[in-house]
Amino acid sequence: MGKKYIVRLTTKEREQLKALVSKGRASARKIGRAQVLLKVDSDGPNWTDQQASEAFGIRANTVADIRQRFVEEGLDRALDRKQPDEPPRRRKLDGVGEAQLIAVACGEAPEGRARWTLRLLAGQLVELAIVDGISHETVRRTLKKTS
Repeated sequence: MGKKYIVRLTTKEREQLKALVSKGRASARKIGRAQVLLKVDSDGPNWTDQQASEAFGIRANTVADIRQRFVEEGLDRALDRKQPDEPPRRRKLDGVGEAQLIAVACGEAPEGRARWTLRLLAGQLVELAIVDGISHETVRRTLKKTS
């Protein structure tokens, strides 16, 4: 079965990769990916994924992923880490929630209090059903960011 993603490096890309490898000033992962691209280049050594994986001590699937990322997204994206599509955690307060928090914080303090505390603000956000739960630390970070 033939390779689905064929790597064809231009002269400029090849020189850029050779310079990256020879200088050795990039991360080990980036240098390794550059070496893989140089070896699987169809106009150069034209190694198979299996040959490259054995030579560099990585899995054949990793070589295939580098090859695919190069063809689909270009040289820079093939050398760098894959960026996650979304952050690991969703934000508790979006723009509307932040605006409501600021409105509550700028309003009158609860009866018997001189001013709002972070814990009171967090409780008020839950009470108003803006969020189902929020820590006072999140309230602090949000207010610090907006001031």
